[in-house]
Amino acid sequence: MHSSSLLSVLALAATTLSAPSGHVEKRAQTVYLAGDSTMAKANGVITGWGVFVPYSLSLPVVNKAIGGRSSRSFTVEGRFDEIIEVIQPNDIVIIEFGHNDGGSLSSSDNGRSVCPGTGAETCNSTYNDQAVTVHTFPYYLTEAGKAIIAKGGKVIMSSQTPNNPWESGNFSYTDGGRFVTFAKDVAKALGSNAMYVDHGAYTASIFNSLGKAGTDKLFPQDHTHTSPTGADVVAKAFVKGLQCGGGGFLKGFVKNGTETIPGTCL
Repeated sequence: MHSSSLLSVLALAATTLSAPSGHVEKRAQTVYLAGDSTMAKANGVITGWGVFVPYSLSLPVVNKAIGGRSSRSFTVEGRFDEIIEVIQPNDIVIIEFGHNDGGSLSSSDNGRSVCPGTGAETCNSTYNDQAVTVHTFPYYLTEAGKAIIAKGGKVIMSSQTPNNPWESGNFSYTDGGRFVTFAKDVAKALGSNAMYVDHGAYTASIFNSLGKAGTDKLFPQDHTHTSPTGADVVAKAFVKGLQCGGGGFLKGFVKNGTETIPGTCL
């Protein structure tokens, strides 16, 4: 009897171990971050807001942002593909570019500048002595978004954070520029599996409330990159925008209530 029972247990274990791959352990949704240095981890003097946003979310966060990248270079280097390869249904990808996407496509093409335009326009350029076809900012983000959604993921298009809006001596922030508009339009075009957060406007609003002296302290190196304290402020601005919009795909996963984050709903 004991031998028979043991064999039965071993048989059951073998069946469990050899169960079809469709039977997997439950896992928490994962949030992936795709962006440039304003989102990425850096040195102790400056760092990006992606380092601090995990403290506001109850989901795992994987920060794939990297300094110096644009929608174009992030795509060409296969960094969107790396995310798309590993995401699973209901994972969320927050995408924020714009700081490195401007500039001119000329003989000095830096590999980051995008083709002017709002859709499928292309430009011919030369980069590293190679002829290349360059697409527009909306094209790169739309293609990435469609691939993420095809895997069952969700997309949050986030507008780029502003440079120090007090740099001139007076506060100055309007609509954040064309890349902000493009990000909003891409989110709308992608449909119900994408949403938009005007991170730039919410960050600028908090900087306005801090005044020139308070904001200047958050930019120790230049007018673009924040200190860790500044990155924490910028992360809270993202959460503020998210919460003021009802939470979207992250509803129920935000630890901070809007009332605890400085600023007002825009």
